[in-house]
Amino acid sequence: MLTEVSYSLALLTGLSGILAGALGGMLGLGGGVFLVPVLVQGLGVPMPQAVAVSLTTVIATSNVLSASPSARAVINLRLGFLLELLTVAGGLLGSITALLVTQRTLMITFSVVMATMSALTFLRRDHRNNLPAAIDPGRWGGRFEDDAGQLVTYQVKRLPLALATSFVAGNLSTLLGIGGGVVKVPVLNAWCGIPMRVAAVTSAFMIGVTATSGALVYLGRGLLLPTLAAAAVIGVRIGSTLGLRFGGRWPARRLKILLAVVLALVSILMISRLP
Repeated sequence: MLTEVSYSLALLTGLSGILAGALGGMLGLGGGVFLVPVLVQGLGVPMPQAVAVSLTTVIATSNVLSASPSARAVINLRLGFLLELLTVAGGLLGSITALLVTQRTLMITFSVVMATMSALTFLRRDHRNNLPAAIDPGRWGGRFEDDAGQLVTYQVKRLPLALATSFVAGNLSTLLGIGGGVVKVPVLNAWCGIPMRVAAVTSAFMIGVTATSGALVYLGRGLLLPTLAAAAVIGVRIGSTLGLRFGGRWPARRLKILLAVVLALVSILMISRLP
């Protein structure tokens, strides 16, 4: 395990955090999905400690996105609170099981999850969930204005699937330090009737709570390196602000393609460097 953090390692972690935060802010994933492979494969940080650092950056990303006026106008709070109940339960389980499995198993699981979500996102890149404005959104749906000023209405479908996905996402969040949005966003958009932008910002709102429960467990086990975490959080907060600004201007199809490509690259990078 890593016990000391050099100035060069802290600097490189901060720079990596800027990139991870920018991509995470654009796609509502928390940045951990990009930061963990960089820390493990590029900077030589052991997987459990990389996950602990990543969870702190997920909290930072969630705070930035949730505080943004443009994001607050789109977040589905009612649905978010419901799904978060299952996500936290899964997160607590993941923080326990993560300490019982090997680094190789964690890396393989990470790669498989990334590849699966990449394929799902790409195959559903042209899928749209927008309904006519006059349609009743139902108890869990909602309305928001898109960038063109048009009112968009959506309804939540297959709520049990959304709940089950949230539990799995919470488990993977603290198991792999990825925030859980990498699982929730594609599924909510592809099968649960939620537009990409709503899924992304609602996920970003939820991941902070999930990551906090997991990060506390890692902190209690002595796996969280404060200096490395601080450098990563500063970088991710800068990147998240930039990502949120540009992500809101991109069409949903372009965001989906970007998400699919990035997840595929991350999966290949991690699986190619298995110990």
